[in-house]
Amino acid sequence: MITEINAVLFGVLFLLGVGFYGLLITRNLIKIAVVLQILVKAVVIALVLAGKTSGQPGLGQSIAATVLVADTIVTVVALALAVQVRKRVRTLDLAKISSLRG
Repeated sequence: MITEINAVLFGVLFLLGVGFYGLLITRNLIKIAVVLQILVKAVVIALVLAGKTSGQPGLGQSIAATVLVADTIVTVVALALAVQVRKRVRTLDLAKISSLRG
């Protein structure tokens, strides 16, 4: 029988799978930022679930909120860097960017 906790855990595992698959197949810097957001959302849901199962839902939610704030800052910086790379190099493809010298 599928309980609520098992269903949420299945969702977390699904999001982690989608995120890791996206990291493996994606070469675009902006798409990588989006895929990392999917991974972080899976971790946030797992943190809330861990707080609920341990009997301390407030702790899980507060840690999840902290992760969301830190992740938002990192994503904004990553997207700003992607915009600057696009302006200077004229591409967002990691294979082309990593082959540059100088």
